[in-house]
Amino acid sequence: MKMKKKFETEVIHGNYDSAEYQDSLVPPIFQSSTFTFANAQQGERRFAGEEAGFIYSRLGNPTVKILEERIANLEGAEKALAFGSGMAAVSAVLFSFVKTGDHIVCSQGVYGCTFGLLQLMREKFDVSHAFSFMTTEEEVRSALTENTACIYIETPINPTMRLVDLEMVSRVAKEKGIPVIVDNTFCTPYLQKPLELGCDIVIHSATKYICGHGDVIAGIVAGNEERLNKISMTTQKDIGGIIAPFDAWLLLRGLKTLHLRMDRHCENAVKLASALMTHPAIDQVYYPGNPKQTDFNIAQKQMKKPGGLISFTIKGSKQDAQELMNKLKLIKIAVSLGDAETLIQHPATMTHAVVPVQKRIEMGIPDNMLRLSVGLEASEDIWEDLEQALQK
Repeated sequence: MKMKKKFETEVIHGNYDSAEYQDSLVPPIFQSSTFTFANAQQGERRFAGEEAGFIYSRLGNPTVKILEERIANLEGAEKALAFGSGMAAVSAVLFSFVKTGDHIVCSQGVYGCTFGLLQLMREKFDVSHAFSFMTTEEEVRSALTENTACIYIETPINPTMRLVDLEMVSRVAKEKGIPVIVDNTFCTPYLQKPLELGCDIVIHSATKYICGHGDVIAGIVAGNEERLNKISMTTQKDIGGIIAPFDAWLLLRGLKTLHLRMDRHCENAVKLASALMTHPAIDQVYYPGNPKQTDFNIAQKQMKKPGGLISFTIKGSKQDAQELMNKLKLIKIAVSLGDAETLIQHPATMTHAVVPVQKRIEMGIPDNMLRLSVGLEASEDIWEDLEQALQK
């Protein structure tokens, strides 16, 4: 039996045998849309699922397969699927679990485009949803209905950085036989493993930390093989939000340094969060590593480190927040996260602009909130830029 190595080794070597690929140290890019059959009978067997092998890159590709197997290994999943974007992954999963008249329970606060998708599903397909802070078992149970098809969670939540106790929610969900889906983008499998906490499906916007270099749009889904096969043969195949082989190769390259990058992101974020907490221009700092947060104990329980994302509110208005952003010199104004560069964005008018004002306020996203994706630069240089922008 093959012994599993530590994360830092598996992220570099996992699920790849160079001897199977002409002894190439780096996985090759199979930049081909289709694959040939030795004869008509082989083509028939492959389409019937009686013989393993590649058919067409929308249905599977060798480079993509290496990526999927490596991610599954890192998440502790039986299987993983790669998609052309994080939202392609989210939509494929949700569509696979629901039908007309079903209901979805969501964490109180989700990515703006996920919110938009939920709205679309309600308006076009009569799939309803409800938001819950999920702070207690009773609160989770009260949000469930007879037609709840799944529970969808972000933790930390974008951009409020609130946390959901995954073990607790999974325990309640299992009583009702309801699957739990977790967007693990902010943590990656290096910082948090939802499947080990009882959850059923993990989703990543691989665009972010898994890539780490700001040059790929991609999504990942990991979980039970039976569930993933269903997604693969329905919503992935038929809607077609698949990843390109070259993008899969870039993700494999990015993965090799995931642990090193995440350690540095976290190290820098801890320093910056501490500095922001004591600055007179700052109202509140939202960060899983902040001991003053009410859900700090959850971070201690289910996260290896507190992550590289910080949200904070300034003592001022929307205009003041935007003025602060405009004063920055090193830090770039951009959405997305997980890049080498430190990025800042204004959730109310950017990532969550689609969310109606009242719902946005209920989620805890005021006009004076900013979200900082802490990069890999020297923490002193990032803080120097923030500090000069915070001066009135």
